[in-house]
Amino acid sequence: MTEILLPPTLRTQVLREAEAALPRECCGLLEGRREGKRFHLLALHAVKNLAAHPDRFEMDPRGQIAAQKAARAAGNRIIGCYHSHPNGKAEPSAADLQGAGEEDFLWLVAAGGSLAAFVYRRGEFVGADWVASSE
Repeated sequence: MTEILLPPTLRTQVLREAEAALPRECCGLLEGRREGKRFHLLALHAVKNLAAHPDRFEMDPRGQIAAQKAARAAGNRIIGCYHSHPNGKAEPSAADLQGAGEEDFLWLVAAGGSLAAFVYRRGEFVGADWVASSE
């Protein structure tokens, strides 16, 4: 099973961004390291949502490039993304599956104060387990 190491401050940050974006979806990129089936998240990069509909996300390319540069400068890489479902569940939607494509890419989905983790693998999302982290 895939394991996600997420510091509490980053978990709180995603949930706060989701709440602040209401009624729209928030979105961003996840910086960190991947070691086998363990994802170690080190930073979040909020990215402006350009989607025309409030229940979709489309990341601003400038924000994506800035996140990539910041991750490289820190000796890390972008290993996933996060977004919220203001009126849905903390699980990938059909639209998320349609928009996914990068193999072994981590997806965090926030909804209703909950946060869930999934990895896109072989054309589907596979659930991941949280591992305790103390920053």
